[in-house]
Amino acid sequence: MEHFSSSPEHSTTSVVGLNQNNTNAEILMNTIRLPFLAALLLIMISMGCTIELKKLWAHLRRPWTLAVGVVCQFGFMPLIAFILAIFFKLKPLSAIAVIIMGSCPGGIISNVMSYWTDGDMDLSISMTVCSTILAIGFMPLSLYIYSTAWTLEFNNSSTVPQMPYKQIGSSLVTLIIPISLGIFMARKWPRQSKLILKIGTGLGAFILIVSTVAITLLYNSKWSADSTLLIIGILNPLLGYTVGFILAMAVRQSWASCRTIALETGAQNGHLCTTILMISFSMEELSSMFAYPFIYICFQIFHGLMFVTAYQMYKRFKRGPTETMDSTQSTIRGKEINDIQSREGNAPTECAISEMTESI
Repeated sequence: MEHFSSSPEHSTTSVVGLNQNNTNAEILMNTIRLPFLAALLLIMISMGCTIELKKLWAHLRRPWTLAVGVVCQFGFMPLIAFILAIFFKLKPLSAIAVIIMGSCPGGIISNVMSYWTDGDMDLSISMTVCSTILAIGFMPLSLYIYSTAWTLEFNNSSTVPQMPYKQIGSSLVTLIIPISLGIFMARKWPRQSKLILKIGTGLGAFILIVSTVAITLLYNSKWSADSTLLIIGILNPLLGYTVGFILAMAVRQSWASCRTIALETGAQNGHLCTTILMISFSMEELSSMFAYPFIYICFQIFHGLMFVTAYQMYKRFKRGPTETMDSTQSTIRGKEINDIQSREGNAPTECAISEMTESI
């Protein structure tokens, strides 16, 4: 009996179709890579303008708050992803995609949202950089612990997720260099840096959102996602934000730090997740996996925008004493006070005015 799968024509057609899918995916990724990278650089330069080196160094010298963020990032997030995959009884490939997303370090979206919610920007930047560095060790460990139950079901060793250490290293460079440039610009041109901060955060976030929506729409016909993955994509970032905020409150962090830790916990580096999937799995396997990172990215942005909107409305209608300023607000307020004092220094004092009156 002749099997259809052994037909040379069918085999050739499958190979051609697979190569075409690979080519289309590569073209699409190259198309959106440039605006995506430009948005990241613009956001990081803007975030660097908000950093106060003394307070950044204080976080690094006393890393208790950073430790809370690391526990949330690499302790609770992979565990939450694992519990969701078990609870919804996901198939192996979909479950591995959820685990990989939950094991990723923090993303840059959290820095923008922290700025819009008056979070501690020094803490936010420190957490993003530290989680990216620690991902070199914690990501393989998390994947080994939580994905083994599903990877053992495959006979092909290529299904074991591979760590893109080069990509992680380039992510660090993408973070550190523009942040350093932003710090330099804030010290050299403080007034211009305020304009860069306002334009950069808004424009960069807009480009990221548009790029994410465009990728999702363009990939809609190529990667399938059932309702279960959609539900998990809605719940996972929301649970991350909630757990991060509750744990920060439990260890008596300030409200600004609680907001920052919550956003850093729920906002994952989706770009790194897609890179791991593309270098670790075939296009046929990606059909069950690739939709989830985009679902997660879209809903982490959606939830974050909801929090930002709610916080801004709360600020507008709030009555009573204002909250203690974080590092960003104190930096801006300090510069304003210095400007006022310099103007007052150039004005004549009361003693000088009285002496002039007596002489007349």
